[in-house]
Amino acid sequence: MAITGNFLALRHPLGRALLCSVRFGLGAVVLLSGCATHVDHGKSMARSEATSRFTVRQGAAYNRAYRVKGRVYRPLASAKGYRERGIASWYGEESGRRTAMGTRFDPHGLSAAHRTLPLPTRVRVTNLGNRRSIILVVNDRGPFIDGRLIDLSRGAAKALRLNGLGRVEVEALD
Repeated sequence: MAITGNFLALRHPLGRALLCSVRFGLGAVVLLSGCATHVDHGKSMARSEATSRFTVRQGAAYNRAYRVKGRVYRPLASAKGYRERGIASWYGEESGRRTAMGTRFDPHGLSAAHRTLPLPTRVRVTNLGNRRSIILVVNDRGPFIDGRLIDLSRGAAKALRLNGLGRVEVEALD
């Protein structure tokens, strides 16, 4: 096989095969690049929390008994097998404040607050009104209003198409 000004002599079978495989590879790259997932770095903390596995630290301050409005709450030792239905609400005005775990709250991210699930816990939340569900991380404490099961970030509520209050099912995944 002789090397020419065109890099490979295309008359040689190996040169043609190499050129064909390069064309195929470049074509595949171009086609698959349209399938790439868009990562919104503004929401990366909540999204990475929702998809990463976390280890619950039993001794952490956010997993100890605590008191709010004169009532004592005792977080569960484990979320294994947890499934409950109830009323969900959403919150978003706390933008930039710290969650119980110490991370910054992103109202547009996928996170939630729960009174007794160990932190962090990955959960699947299903809107019982339309059957839409998402996976998110519980990284904060609340809601502290009677009759409410979980407080969702604005981003989570939007993904579930939940306006105001709604009936949901919360299932722990870890």
